[in-house]
Amino acid sequence: MFGTPWPEPAAHPTLVKHAVHAFDVLRKNLLKKHGDKKGAKKQAEFEAMFIWSALHGLATIEQSNVMQHLVLSKGRGQKLALSFAASGLLRERIEKGESVQVFASADMGHPQKLADGGGWSQPRVFVRNQLCALTQANLNLIPDRLLDALLDPSFRLGTSTPKADPAGDYAWALFRRAEAVRPGAYALLERKALQLTGGPNSPKAPAGRGTYAWVMDQGQADIFITYCTNAVAAQEEVQRLKIVAIPPNLQVFADYGLTVRRGAHPAAQAFADALLTPKA
Repeated sequence: MFGTPWPEPAAHPTLVKHAVHAFDVLRKNLLKKHGDKKGAKKQAEFEAMFIWSALHGLATIEQSNVMQHLVLSKGRGQKLALSFAASGLLRERIEKGESVQVFASADMGHPQKLADGGGWSQPRVFVRNQLCALTQANLNLIPDRLLDALLDPSFRLGTSTPKADPAGDYAWALFRRAEAVRPGAYALLERKALQLTGGPNSPKAPAGRGTYAWVMDQGQADIFITYCTNAVAAQEEVQRLKIVAIPPNLQVFADYGLTVRRGAHPAAQAFADALLTPKA
């Protein structure tokens, strides 16, 4: 959502309304957590900004005009620099020397690789997600018929890029579950999957557009397997799109991992600790 300028309210009223509302809900609850102590509002906004943007997680917030729309108090204390990309690509940037103190990923594998390499804490789960199928308006699918549609050669199947983006890895995990239900399904799904997002050379959505909404709006796929949070955001932006639940025998759950560089600034460690608290 935020690799681009803030969406025009007139063009995307629902998207803007829900984005601001989500931030306000987070800020309100974190203010309750921090109470009336000195600096509570700044700390609550600091934590709300990270959680809110991490869950949207589609681009770089620092290079956009998003923050002016959230009515933040002046002088928010520690500067928060957020950078978003596919987790595998971010991890590679860190391994090449990019200065990062906290790394959050939509899986546990990429944070674990940093920890295994030394210099990073053992990753911990900070939020969970699951997969949904985002479909075009002309498809009338129910969960029990989803696998038939995925295997149907007349339907184009979109995914993110495995290894570079955990969303792609989770889609491949779904393919493996499909193999257990219907032998031969894995090979067919792997061949037909269009890796449309999350790769180093994946096309970027235009200014003001969400990645998955744009991909589907452009008609690049008939069905796209992605996180349910992505599917909901895409449907809010392009309301004709439909969301189909993944049936239990195919569902894949996503654990989002967080790791902190050893010797990180105390504010970075405190921020990560706050994010990992149950109340966060």
